[in-house]
Amino acid sequence: MGETEALATSRLELGAFASLAFGIVGDAMGTPTENLEPELIHEKFGWVETFEGDGTDDSIMRNLIADALLATGGYADADSWATEWMRQHKEIFGQKVGRFFPSVLHSAAKLRFGDTPRTIATGNMPSSSSAMAIAPVGIVNAGHPRAAAAQAMELASLIHVTDVAFCQDGAAAIAAAVASALGGARSIDEVIASAVAAIKPWSGRDMRQLIEQALELARGANDYFGFRTGYHQRFRRAIACDSRETVPATLAICLLAGGDPWKAVTYGANFGRDADTIACMAGYVCGAFSRDEKSVMDALKGLPAPIVERERSLAKRLVVLARQKARNEIKNWQPLAG
Repeated sequence: MGETEALATSRLELGAFASLAFGIVGDAMGTPTENLEPELIHEKFGWVETFEGDGTDDSIMRNLIADALLATGGYADADSWATEWMRQHKEIFGQKVGRFFPSVLHSAAKLRFGDTPRTIATGNMPSSSSAMAIAPVGIVNAGHPRAAAAQAMELASLIHVTDVAFCQDGAAAIAAAVASALGGARSIDEVIASAVAAIKPWSGRDMRQLIEQALELARGANDYFGFRTGYHQRFRRAIACDSRETVPATLAICLLAGGDPWKAVTYGANFGRDADTIACMAGYVCGAFSRDEKSVMDALKGLPAPIVERERSLAKRLVVLARQKARNEIKNWQPLAG
């Protein structure tokens, strides 16, 4: 391996690790503020910037996607994810069952009663249950945001179809952002532009427009607090975890944070409503954009060592898949290149 390739591998592993780890931090930091209004967060906690635990359903669902990717050489689809739901059903119906959105519990129960992965999402409510778990898809498609978006759309069909298929678009945007950040994007603006571009311009028009409007609001706001106030006035949905509310907020927060993962997770945790999911997804994206290991480890000093090592190990395994997928694409196209 040459020096340039070694540096690229090192950066890729750092970004993958930081994406996963800051996702855990965001999930944990946003847990006590979930479903609270911003004013109540301030009244109860002041400014939230500490965390405990190792996440909630966001992190559990992420692990199930990671396991599906590892089991399929990086080519997981909705059936593969459903297989992990069945194989590890105690992860869903275990100690943290109360943290799961009803649609996920209902869908998982349908699988156990014999329904097929293709049909279980029918009738589900909108949520961020796929977008909040999708970071591993961005990692195994590092540098290829459109491929990440396509695989995310397929995986998200396990939970969201037909009239809530815009939630697939939300998952696609987050996966594409992670893939772009890991692929050497030069700015957080470039990362976000890749995420928007990866959403279908016709079928995904609603999500694209909402993200663009949220970014416009963020660019025009005086600061984070002004943005937060304006966002809650204009973008709220009937269900707080609706991805039409959470994903535009996440990408706008990434922009306001300038790609800094610690700022992003704290902004998300103090945002209110579905704070843990917003902070988790912001951690995925800005973590993937990380370039300096010292600053990453300084920010993660509150994360217990066993969790750090677990996330580092998972990141390395997913990076192996990313490199293998890239080699497979090159090999498959070589006969047509002459």
